[in-house]
Amino acid sequence: MWWTLANSPADSGEGASAFSFPVRVYYEDTDFSGVVYHASYLRFLERGRTEYLRALGVHQQAVADGERGEPFAFAVRRMTIDFLRSARMDDLLDIETTVIRLGGASIEMQQSIRRNGEVLLKADVTVAIIVNGKAARMPRWVRELFAAAAGG
Repeated sequence: MWWTLANSPADSGEGASAFSFPVRVYYEDTDFSGVVYHASYLRFLERGRTEYLRALGVHQQAVADGERGEPFAFAVRRMTIDFLRSARMDDLLDIETTVIRLGGASIEMQQSIRRNGEVLLKADVTVAIIVNGKAARMPRWVRELFAAAAGG
């Protein structure tokens, strides 16, 4: 399988579980010098969060279509990024996503991008649950999926 859910490195929380998703850097992700363009990292982080949700059984189009009740969406509310090192064309990166806290209408995550275990980027991300353009409580079934993944 191309993703893993395993104990995370120490910098993403004691005993937390991290979801890892591999991403290859392509020419389109880089600037003229072959270094990953800063906005490309945002796409990599989004892929990591989306694939984490998919691994839990949360398919974003299905929830937007209301297949499991009232339609809702996930929206990034806040993101803080530390760019530590550069990635380059053809690098194979691991996008690690760890849920830190579930709020009533939000999810706090830590994400990192690594190359061969070396941390290239760290991000703190808050994702809000949105219904009709406004923050809303997280559906119980989503909360239960996160709890099951955390082992509780």
